[in-house]
Amino acid sequence: MAVLENGDKKYSTLLTEIETGQIKIPQFQRQFVWDIKASAKLIDSILKGYPIGTFIYWRTNERLRSIRNIGNINLPEPKDGEFVNYVLDGQQRITSLFAALRGETIERDNGKNEDFSKIFIDLESGDENGLVIVDVTNKEPFTYVKLTDLMTQGRRFFNDFPEKYDDQFDKYKEILHSYQFKGINLKEAEIDVATEVFTRLNVGGKDLTLFEIMVAKTYDPEREFDLYEKFEELKSDLEPSKYDTISSANVLQLISLLLTRECKRKTILKLDKNDFIDMWDDATNCIKSAIDFFRSYGIPVSRLLPYNALIVPFGYFFYHHPSNPAGEKLRLLEDFFWRVSLGFRYSSSVESKLSQDIDKIDKILEHEQPRYEWSVDTTPKFIHENGYFGTGRSFIKAILSLFAMNKPKSFDNHLDVNIDNSWLKIATSKNYHHFFPKSYMRKNQPQWEPWQVNHIANITIVDGFLNKHKIRAKPPSEYMETFQKENPHIENTMKSHLIDGIEEFGIWENDYGKFYENRILNISKQLSKKIIEQTSEIDQLEVYEDVDQLEEVDN
Repeated sequence: MAVLENGDKKYSTLLTEIETGQIKIPQFQRQFVWDIKASAKLIDSILKGYPIGTFIYWRTNERLRSIRNIGNINLPEPKDGEFVNYVLDGQQRITSLFAALRGETIERDNGKNEDFSKIFIDLESGDENGLVIVDVTNKEPFTYVKLTDLMTQGRRFFNDFPEKYDDQFDKYKEILHSYQFKGINLKEAEIDVATEVFTRLNVGGKDLTLFEIMVAKTYDPEREFDLYEKFEELKSDLEPSKYDTISSANVLQLISLLLTRECKRKTILKLDKNDFIDMWDDATNCIKSAIDFFRSYGIPVSRLLPYNALIVPFGYFFYHHPSNPAGEKLRLLEDFFWRVSLGFRYSSSVESKLSQDIDKIDKILEHEQPRYEWSVDTTPKFIHENGYFGTGRSFIKAILSLFAMNKPKSFDNHLDVNIDNSWLKIATSKNYHHFFPKSYMRKNQPQWEPWQVNHIANITIVDGFLNKHKIRAKPPSEYMETFQKENPHIENTMKSHLIDGIEEFGIWENDYGKFYENRILNISKQLSKKIIEQTSEIDQLEVYEDVDQLEEVDN
């Protein structure tokens, strides 16, 4: 159980503990943002005897990933075994004090430097005015003194100042030296308690993410392990494969499942640091194997993956099965992929479902079909009712994945369409082509509801240039006539978009009803082939009645 104790410190103790690395700023704190004027006001408050608030420290001998340099000031690491006071509340104040009293130069993120030695005490100012100033342009010499000189220089230094200021020098120096900086130490607390305290104290900011907490907890300088840097390296490694949008949460979930078979937040927070570090390389290699599988399966980029969380069960599979699956095992794994993707599986309660699903992966590893407790509907009726187009919806992304697996060809030359994360982010992208353009439909076929026009059945994946410069708002009969002349393989090109016949799909007549019905039927047939029928599909335990509320949750 956490214990609170007095953490008050005098001036010399506070500065010494900062300089020796016994006071640190944890990584989850924001950067130092106070400017020199704000720091001057803080010193002014101290000299006038005003309270400046309480510093709250988490006192522990755990080693977290800290911001080693307070305000970018080079400071040492504490000695092994020493307790460290991690600042949970008061970072801006404590950094301001240190920078001002030591006269440090702060390097900002924009590369500019701010010299905190240029803080002065106005010797002619009364207590009712600003004692501490940063602009002495219009001040007479020897009517002000540098704060750092006041605190470090001996009596001889002040001989050139008028004698009337002698008492002020002694008074201000004594105030600062004797000032009691109020503090509270949080002791014997786990990291999740400490970060909860931090979050509650910083109610104006955002909650700490699980990843931010684990970055702090798993930091180990001796093993040269920095989770933040390791994750950045992983994303860099994945960039050439176009899967660099992977979620940090999913990496944590996979490691936790591999270690404990559970991946809830509280389980992840309790993972042993060394076990976590030991598992990192194996887990990330499994993730890379899973991505290789998705790419070879026909999903070339991460934006098309129906759920980011699919990385987790597939990573688990490749941890236990390093080689690519084949035969019945491959068929069972494909069936799992489509049931998750089409069944809204990870749209809620992701952590508990991931834990359940590794049991299903275990069955697949044993060449057995798992028992699925959720329903999958690939009927034309369901696709019609739930196919409104939005790139954040898992059901739509599953169908986009189906489109990508067919290796869509460019309408004008039958070359492969380049599929890239950068243009798959939003539904309005020029690469998502409405085969019957929306503006054409509004003007010429207004009887169709907007959601029926902005429907996955009306979407093809094309090159942005083609959509913007050659198709625009033209009716299909017009632009397809042009492409038919340019592309001798136009029929095969259309088949790569699940449009099996220009005549049969009513394209020459601009018959949207015929096109819509046939495309949905084609999508339904293709999806149905992906699912292995269970012995009793009717006996499903989990049936979704309101799919409108089941949007993808990136975990």
